[in-house]
Amino acid sequence: MRLVFMGPPGAGKGTQAARLAEHFGVPHIATGDIFRRELESGTRLGKKAGEVMARGDLLPDEITNEIIAKRIRQEDAQKGFVLDGYPRTPSQAKVLDQLLEEMGANIDAVIKFMVTGDEIVSRLSGRRSCPVCGEIYHLVTRPPMNPGVCDNEGAALEMRPDDSEESVRNRLEVYGQETKPLYDLYVARGIFREVDAIGSTEEVFQRLLDAIDSR
Repeated sequence: MRLVFMGPPGAGKGTQAARLAEHFGVPHIATGDIFRRELESGTRLGKKAGEVMARGDLLPDEITNEIIAKRIRQEDAQKGFVLDGYPRTPSQAKVLDQLLEEMGANIDAVIKFMVTGDEIVSRLSGRRSCPVCGEIYHLVTRPPMNPGVCDNEGAALEMRPDDSEESVRNRLEVYGQETKPLYDLYVARGIFREVDAIGSTEEVFQRLLDAIDSR
């Protein structure tokens, strides 16, 4: 089973991707996690990515594609995967197609997580993190035991600058512009599915299974 998860920041892709990957016995491949591991390991790709990120620039397709190709070719991904955060552009989608063609495989389904802009703003603007241990909280769905203070470290929780309402709405607009060509591409192939991502974790997971079964 080879799946691609798409949707704006805060749509809940990561949580569901991890669960679905476990359900099918395949790896959850999240671009953010891979970048962090490459950086921490000090690999050639990690150093290259670190230099770009240190300048505050977005990683070019060349680096992103190489990192994803390296991961997809690993043994545990030969029978399938759940891709979370890639591809983001038509050129990345083309590279993914080429990689899978080399493996004699193809994408089984592309799942778009459907969430309203207001819901995304609510989810992200309520996030707070500990500057010491990195623990993530939410003012509504996962508040700390003591308001504004990390349960683990006792440190004052912080709001990421890009979680402000203005920033979130800007990110949503940019994401929509970037990914619309991808939606059109996968709709034309007949592998595109939309899933309502508002509801409990269990409800959304069941909708995902239903969407995949409807292929």
